[in-house]
Amino acid sequence: MKKSDQYHKWIEWSDEDEAYIGKCPDLITGIHGDDPAKVYADLCEVVDDVIAHFEAEGRILPEPKVRPMQEVR
Repeated sequence: MKKSDQYHKWIEWSDEDEAYIGKCPDLITGIHGDDPAKVYADLCEVVDDVIAHFEAEGRILPEPKVRPMQEVR
């Protein structure tokens, strides 16, 4: 498993921005574009770049906290 796989990433439409927004809140604020598949591919690339940057600087990656679904009790 790649390190980036532990971080939740998703794409959603924004009426306000009239664009698709790619999010990975544990690492970056987001990116945007017109094609959801391209936005997701770009998001994955940016997340990989952020991880590489942390590693190059010897910094510890933040603990993944955002999950797609919380346990229901």
